[in-house]
Amino acid sequence: MSLALAALAKSIALAFDLRSISLLDFVVISMVGGIISSAVVLAITVAVAAGSARYGWDMDSVAAPVITAAGDMVTLPSLFLATYCVGVRFLSLFLGVVTAGLAAASVVGVVRSGLPLVRRIVAESLPILLMAGAIDIIAGITIEKRLAAFTTLPALLVLVPPFLEDTGALGGILSARLSSKLHLGIIDPTPIPQRAARADFRLVACFAVPVFVLVAVSADLVSLLLGLGSPGPVRMIGVSLVGGLLATAACLAITYYGAIAAYRLGLDPDNHGIPLVTSSMDLIGAVALIFAILLLRVG
Repeated sequence: MSLALAALAKSIALAFDLRSISLLDFVVISMVGGIISSAVVLAITVAVAAGSARYGWDMDSVAAPVITAAGDMVTLPSLFLATYCVGVRFLSLFLGVVTAGLAAASVVGVVRSGLPLVRRIVAESLPILLMAGAIDIIAGITIEKRLAAFTTLPALLVLVPPFLEDTGALGGILSARLSSKLHLGIIDPTPIPQRAARADFRLVACFAVPVFVLVAVSADLVSLLLGLGSPGPVRMIGVSLVGGLLATAACLAITYYGAIAAYRLGLDPDNHGIPLVTSSMDLIGAVALIFAILLLRVG
């Protein structure tokens, strides 16, 4: 996926006429950063799974927010560290060729592994992860195109990462719960959500209000401590709540219909739900946040 995302990022940069680095540099940064961050996030994921089994936590409610937050915290520093490998004579070429070879070998190894479950997971996950990567890149371009609205009041820029992370986390919780209920036969893949599914909708909607209030307050406090311009806590809360509730409404529909579509097609919702929801919410969350800023005339 890191190799594919490097090629995708370069292609989209060319398509949108954005200033960018070479494909080889993209490959080095994506592969090295991806390997570092994946190792850390993998360890955290296994720890969360083990903790859930040992202490009786609900994995569906715990895993998505912890892992998405960990991914956001680890991935950006890992990509930043990987940039130091770029531009070093012979090192960039060596790392680019070796890591690209490892990526190709890993896919071939899975195909020839003789393990049906592993092959199914890869076959179902790679296309949806590639699509999720494309959506995330477009989300980044959406933010970049409206960067002036955020740089006028830097506190709004501080708000972006936790806001998008929490929209994805809420969607991840809902996706995991719906997937479990589909597997267990508690709900059927019907066009109109059944009672058990609607109960999860209410749960996520109730979570959304305190989550987006706390995100706004936290971003405002951090901005205050760093001396960054802010519209003030009340307007920050207003932007976060309006954008967050709009994004959550979209999240409910995307998560539910994405899960039942996968189930009806004979696919495993566990392989599709969270990548689809988190990437979609990055894009929809970015649009919802920008809309809230314009609606409330902040910045």
